[in-house]
Order: sequence, then C-alpha cells, then structure tokens
Amino acid sequence: MEFEAVNYIEKPLTAAGLKQLFQQAGVEPHEVLRTKEDAYREHVAGKNLSEEHLLAVMARHPELVQRPIVVRGNRAVLAREIEKLGDLGIE
Repeated sequence: MEFEAVNYIEKPLTAAGLKQLFQQAGVEPHEVLRTKEDAYREHVAGKNLSEEHLLAVMARHPELVQRPIVVRGNRAVLAREIEKLGDLGIE
C-alpha cells in the first residue's frame, strides 16, 4: 500500500492543519497530548487553555502530539495501537 509519511517534528503542521487532522481522527486536541514532555509542563499543565490556544501551542511544540497519526482519504486514526489501522480499512 502506498503512503506518504509526514514527520511533523521536522515539518510542523499549523494550528489549522492540526485541527483538521484531529477532526479527521475524531479526537480533541487534549486527547492527543503527550503529557510527559517538558513543553507540556511549561506551556500546558495547570493552564486553562482554549482549544485555539492549545492548538497554537501544539503547532509551536510538535513534540506534544502523540504519533503516529495515519491518514487515509478523509479519515485518520491515532495508530499507537496498530489495530487502529483497521478503522481505516488497513489490515
């Protein structure tokens, strides 16, 4: 199966790009945060951030986004468990 790998650590997505990706995956930004990162403690923990502000922080600090996120067509899944690929019809 052909695919394109996007390393969003090397080529970060914009806040709008992250929002679209999360919508495709049916997840909220706070659901894909990596809470053990220094950037989480510095920019997110204990703060009451709006979704837009959180997306902006995630765009500036892509290490906060769990990975891999796999996109197929107009759908996406957070594929931390490989079985999630089945949700996209990938066996």
